[in-house]
Amino acid sequence: MLEDKDDNLQNNVGTEETSGNTEARNNSEAENETKSAPNPETIETDSVNNSEELVEDKSASIDSDTKNEEKLKESSTQKAPEKVSIEESATSEVVVEDVVNNETSAETTEGKEEDVLEEIDESNAEDAEDSDNHQRHHIPMPDYHAMSMENLVGELQRLVRNEKVQAIKKHVDGIKYEFDQKFQEFIDEKKEDFINSGGNEIDFRYNSVDKRQFNEVYSDYREKRNSYYKNLEQGLKSNLAQRLEIINELKALVNVEEDINTTYKNFKDLQERWKNAGPIPRANYNDVWRTYHHHIEIFYDFLHLNRELRDLDFKHNYEEKLKIVVRAEELVQIEDLNKAFQELQTLHKIWKEDIGPVGKEHREEIWDRFSNATKLLHQRRQDYYKDLEKVYEQNLEKKHEIIQAISTIATHIASSHKELQQQIREVEKLRDSFFKAGKVPQKVNEKTWAGFKDAVREFNRNKNNYYKNLKKDQQVNLDKKRALLELAVSLKDSEEWDTTTQEMKRIQNEWKKIGHVPRKYSDKIWKEFKTACNHYFDRLHALKNEAHKEEIENFDKKNACLEKLKNFQLSGDKSKDLAAIKEFIAEWKEAGRVPFNKKSINAKFNKILDALFKKLDVNRQEAELLKYGNKIQQLANNDNDYAISNERTFIRRKIDESKSEIRQLENNLQFFSNASEDNPVVKEVIKNINNHKESLATWKAKLKKLNILENNLIKEAENEDESSADEE
Repeated sequence: MLEDKDDNLQNNVGTEETSGNTEARNNSEAENETKSAPNPETIETDSVNNSEELVEDKSASIDSDTKNEEKLKESSTQKAPEKVSIEESATSEVVVEDVVNNETSAETTEGKEEDVLEEIDESNAEDAEDSDNHQRHHIPMPDYHAMSMENLVGELQRLVRNEKVQAIKKHVDGIKYEFDQKFQEFIDEKKEDFINSGGNEIDFRYNSVDKRQFNEVYSDYREKRNSYYKNLEQGLKSNLAQRLEIINELKALVNVEEDINTTYKNFKDLQERWKNAGPIPRANYNDVWRTYHHHIEIFYDFLHLNRELRDLDFKHNYEEKLKIVVRAEELVQIEDLNKAFQELQTLHKIWKEDIGPVGKEHREEIWDRFSNATKLLHQRRQDYYKDLEKVYEQNLEKKHEIIQAISTIATHIASSHKELQQQIREVEKLRDSFFKAGKVPQKVNEKTWAGFKDAVREFNRNKNNYYKNLKKDQQVNLDKKRALLELAVSLKDSEEWDTTTQEMKRIQNEWKKIGHVPRKYSDKIWKEFKTACNHYFDRLHALKNEAHKEEIENFDKKNACLEKLKNFQLSGDKSKDLAAIKEFIAEWKEAGRVPFNKKSINAKFNKILDALFKKLDVNRQEAELLKYGNKIQQLANNDNDYAISNERTFIRRKIDESKSEIRQLENNLQFFSNASEDNPVVKEVIKNINNHKESLATWKAKLKKLNILENNLIKEAENEDESSADEE
């Protein structure tokens, strides 16, 4: 065989995640159908029945194989096939794979039971092309689709440098396919960017370091491969010529007039030379071996003149072949079928290559034992692979479901980064499930793998298109934010406070609505925008702080009043204490407004007042009116009709709200008409009704005070008008 094959039978049955060389495999199958391997132990030499007949008719017996030898000579001198055909045959997998493919059909005739013997012969014929067969090892097939272009180049370099060139064709083909696909997508993207930037498609050029490195390594691989096959072809032809020469010398031994011991020694030398002659073309292997074996038997029959030498060799050969038979029968019981069948192939090769014939009385019997053991092991494998094929079909269904799931995701690509990231994780899980799903039938392996890669590639293409468009959108967003930044910078020192404040708020809101920008600009432009906005609003707040100095002073006054109230002690005289509290309330009201962020101080003041009123046994309504009395006084002092009107509106709204709450609660209470008054829910509703009634009474009392104030102010105004009229 011109290129390494996996000795592991499981890999020959079908490497799950790699595409094989279908054309080469079909060539191998075609050759198998035209080959036949007769029983090497049943080749009869009827023309040689005894030593006398051999001496008299030796020319006739030799001539019986003339036609076959001429055919061999002819094939050895034919023009060597072209490199392409050599390479294709080199990539053919071990014929054992064809055994697996054929095992799915029932073998009902004895002729088909012999197929396994033919296939073993054919497999060993493939081995005849490669003297390094014993050094072969399985090279893992990584997921090249998941690798970047740079990693693919690195993987190709590693293979070319470290592995045998004849063993890496599938790997190199897989790497080249994936690299070409990724590079084409990469170039298309660069071309699109070039055109979008205003360039002309005709002028587009791109120099890729990865592509240049890949071409260099791939060129190195092709040179090594061509050199290997050229040298191999010459070596195979040379070895074939040597083996044909050995056959001619073997034929001539029966014509030499010399001592039989000398002839026997020369015969042994020829056997040793045959073992060391090296690999020959697979197409010639079986024919050459049959011819060689035929003349070996003729020579052993010639040794009939010296029975001692012949019987000694026959005995040795019989013992060695018996060992092989025993081992073959043991292999039938070995659980690891792959390992057992590999060893069986080796046993067949040793049987043919290394051990000569046995006596005629043992030939048929020992061959039948060996053949039967081979067929039993073959039947076990056949049954095993029938069951395995069912598992493969189940795996195929799983993989089809996974491919469909990936295709569905690919055709419904997400419209947001977060959702797309989730889809990427889902596809990764599906990819892992695909690889863990197990093998599928060999006939659909390549199609399934291609469908999986197409689905993943479609998803990656759509994903890349999304981020490509997202990149464009982010550039548009960047332009928008730059425009807002320029506007914010131009307004940050403006003193048109009313209009600028509204505009700055609008700019900030619009900034929030604009989407993401490229990450390399995001932090920088945000800091610049934030600085411009902060500069303006810091100026505005400083101005407001200046305008609200009075409120800050009022806060300080109220804070001092609050501290005095905290330290106030009741004297026990209710009237006196109420008068003192009123003074505190008046002082508090007189202090005026405080900054908005300091309004909590009012709640603290009212909390202390409520505690004091409670100690003085002043009800809630009375306490509220006492506090409200100061507000009435302020309104009277200010004599502001607008403020009084606003206060009346506020009180009327509170009165309406209290009435509405009371009506609602009373309606709710009707739902509990049959409930006892001790019911906790009823009690709570009644309590809320009473609280709202108290509040309503308080608000009405406040409105009454406000009306009295307004009437007094009107009378005072009328009196002032009358006085003015009298003076006039």
